[in-house]
Amino acid sequence: MLSEQLSKEKNNIADRPAWDDYFMKITADVAERATCVKRQVGAIVVKDHRILSTGYNGSPKGFTHCTEETCIRLKLNIPSGQRHELCRGLHAEQNAIIQAAVHGVSIAGGTLYCTYQPCVICVKMMINAGIVKVVYAGGYPDELAQEMLKESELEVVKYEGRISRP
Repeated sequence: MLSEQLSKEKNNIADRPAWDDYFMKITADVAERATCVKRQVGAIVVKDHRILSTGYNGSPKGFTHCTEETCIRLKLNIPSGQRHELCRGLHAEQNAIIQAAVHGVSIAGGTLYCTYQPCVICVKMMINAGIVKVVYAGGYPDELAQEMLKESELEVVKYEGRISRP
């Protein structure tokens, strides 16, 4: 009976998701915790196929969630990718980097998976945090971020697989 079970498990190994698929699925799950009224984003930092930290976008710890009060960016009809300073929330990438620091986990040499292309602020943080690779799914309208990603030594991968996003 055990040999039959092991045989079935060996046959199912081919059905296992590739690492990028696996981590992007988890990243999409993390995004479900987001509290932003405009966009739900998730991020995870991985090194040696191990998750080091996670983050999603939303208000700082202890603050009222953006979904519970008027979003100034929404109120002023500010397009996505512009005027980040008017947002009270943190981005998923920022939270993933901060959570690693809070818990004393080095993310240098890691890969950051994100449900959307990082903005310019997050790109700068990733570079200085020592992230070496970023894998993102959806686009984001931030030309400066795209320029900095090209200029940086970060390996940038546009994930072409399918993930379910909130």
